[in-house]
Amino acid sequence: MNNRPRYRSMELTLPPRERTTSTDSLIEDGTKRRSSSRAIKRPKFDDELVESSLGGQSSTPISKIRTRNPSLSTAGVKFSCKFTLAEVQERWYALLYDPTVSRIAQQAMKNLHPDQIQAVQSRALYSKAEEELLGVIKSNSNPLLQTFESLLQEHPNVFYPARTAKALMAHWHLLKQYHLLPDQTVPPLNKNGPVKDFSEAEQQIHDSELYESSDDLLEHELGVASRGSKREIRLLEDQVSKWQVLVDTVTGISPPEFDNQTLAVLRGRLVRYLMRSREITLGRKAAGVNVDVDLSLEGPAWKISRKQGIIKLRNTGDFLIANEGKRPIYVDGKPVLAGNKTKLNNNSVVEIASLRFIFLINLDLINVIRQETAKLSGH
Repeated sequence: MNNRPRYRSMELTLPPRERTTSTDSLIEDGTKRRSSSRAIKRPKFDDELVESSLGGQSSTPISKIRTRNPSLSTAGVKFSCKFTLAEVQERWYALLYDPTVSRIAQQAMKNLHPDQIQAVQSRALYSKAEEELLGVIKSNSNPLLQTFESLLQEHPNVFYPARTAKALMAHWHLLKQYHLLPDQTVPPLNKNGPVKDFSEAEQQIHDSELYESSDDLLEHELGVASRGSKREIRLLEDQVSKWQVLVDTVTGISPPEFDNQTLAVLRGRLVRYLMRSREITLGRKAAGVNVDVDLSLEGPAWKISRKQGIIKLRNTGDFLIANEGKRPIYVDGKPVLAGNKTKLNNNSVVEIASLRFIFLINLDLINVIRQETAKLSGH
């Protein structure tokens, strides 16, 4: 049986390696000049890497609209790596005028979870008009949350729709901390000597480290202790899931079935396996074989293959289970032989060897996925 790990559908897929074609051309003096058609590598934006990492790109258009200043919005938005203003403007124009890039970005943004959209909108930069209204509140006052709620209700056209009274209060305290309110004055500089910037202070710290004498014996002992601590931490992390099963069994208290990231739950007598990606693998964890659902936590699993099966969610909202092990999987009493697959419904009973599970579907989240799929197919 092929034991190579199967990559999930949510993980990144590396693009094919670019082929380099080179040609030799003659210059006027007869010497050869080598030219290459290799594309110049540049750092990629979040949406070019994976659709679920659109936080930086989604906040950039919002910040540009709010501030009307490309350089200010570029400096205020945190990207996955450092981009120049020209690169950000090039990506901005591509999102606006390139139909292919714009369509892909719009589809990816529509698939974002509402909580993620709200988090992106809450990080939008404040415009000058918004900060002027916040500056009306004096720095020597102690405003309550109701003060910002009334300010938000009196000026709904100025504040961004995603603003909340709590967010306004936090931003006002931030302005007060850095002495940016209109009635505040900047404190005078230190007269004892020149003020050092961050780079100079960091360089001074590095220079001080050079004067410290190194002890090889001490460094060896610290390295041995560090490796031992890390090994103990890994062993404890591996035992967390087993201890959690024992705690839930003794106390009888288990966490709620679903949250906003759980697609389905495979619930057994002792263990609950949460399905939070579109594809998970079932089996028995062993050396060199990693599976998403380790059935040995539920009970005796020596009859179960190391990679027994796969549960996959289609774009239509249907769940399928495929048998890749030696023994059959029973779904609602019907056998699924090796190499075959069948549909899983809500409250379906899944039997693998002597273990029995109930498959529960998060119907609310699946209905949202189906509606988004219908909208995309309708366009």
